[in-house]
Amino acid sequence: MSEPVRKESKNLDVSRRQAFVQLGVGSICAASAGAMVFGYEFLTPNVLYEPSPIVNAGKPDGYPPGTVTQDLPSGLYIVHGSEGLYALSAVCTHLGCLTAWKPELEIVACPCHGSKFRRDGSKIEGPAPRPLR
Repeated sequence: MSEPVRKESKNLDVSRRQAFVQLGVGSICAASAGAMVFGYEFLTPNVLYEPSPIVNAGKPDGYPPGTVTQDLPSGLYIVHGSEGLYALSAVCTHLGCLTAWKPELEIVACPCHGSKFRRDGSKIEGPAPRPLR
């Protein structure tokens, strides 16, 4: 009888030591990659791009005397009072809510917590600690 012909196969057996070495090298590579990512994040500047504080409100002729006009994109009130044109911030000084002009009461009111302000920005009542800017 003849012996069956065996094809030579590659030795794929990995010893325990080789498996732990490969696991260790892989872990070190993963930790190094993570450290490089965090190092890059640490070294790059974190810049906050804020909108310009300069606003083009248009011509003064667009604001009739005695009116209060809210400019929503800039968060301002343009007031044309007896002393002239001036701007008030529409952001409440309590927690930063956007206020609303109430023409029937002639006040600026905060819908969040009830602060009320006069046309000149001074506080009438409510939890706001300061007048409008």
